[in-house]
Amino acid sequence: MVKENSLNEFRSMWDIKQKDLAVKERLSKMSLLDSLIAKKELLADCEEALKKKLISDLMFN
Repeated sequence: MVKENSLNEFRSMWDIKQKDLAVKERLSKMSLLDSLIAKKELLADCEEALKKKLISDLMFN
């Protein structure tokens, strides 16, 4: 019984950690996208591609 409770507690903590990491990743992507959008000058090709990828990731995931 104790082992089962420990396992359930571990699974619960693991799920919380996974959700926390997903939120942190999303916030990081949003911050990067925000900085690309805020740039006054033209974006380089790689920056434009990254911006499009971030928009796609954030909109459809």
